[in-house]
Amino acid sequence: MGVWSFVKDAGKKLLGGGAAEAAEAPEAALKKEIEDLGLDASGLDLKVEGDTVKVAGKAVSPEMKEKVILAVGNVAGVAKVETSHDEDTTAAVFHTVAKGDTLSAIAKKTLGNANRYMEIFEANKPMLKHPDKIYPGQVLRIPQK
Repeated sequence: MGVWSFVKDAGKKLLGGGAAEAAEAPEAALKKEIEDLGLDASGLDLKVEGDTVKVAGKAVSPEMKEKVILAVGNVAGVAKVETSHDEDTTAAVFHTVAKGDTLSAIAKKTLGNANRYMEIFEANKPMLKHPDKIYPGQVLRIPQK
């Protein structure tokens, strides 16, 4: 089983605290978020247990599974994402954004070259809409080549 930690109080507010339907059906709210982002979650099943989201099943690709993990993990109220079929995500590298981070700084730290920031931006689309719009606590995929 793979386990990824997220900042529970950071991210898009989908669960509880407002939308009554999201509080009653958190799985449906997360599935709608995944669909709204245009991600293909076919083959995956989501289950919410407290502040943990369990993702079971085999994704269409490792990249898509990583994006689904981020899409549900970067939701306020989610502290952890657990997955099955770990062979999908054994090479996954994630980075939690700290205050003052930029994609360039993250690229220099994780990829060794600040000019590779667009690779991180591209690896996190469609969750990221603009390379300058990241926030502390957000978790990003770091592409591996």
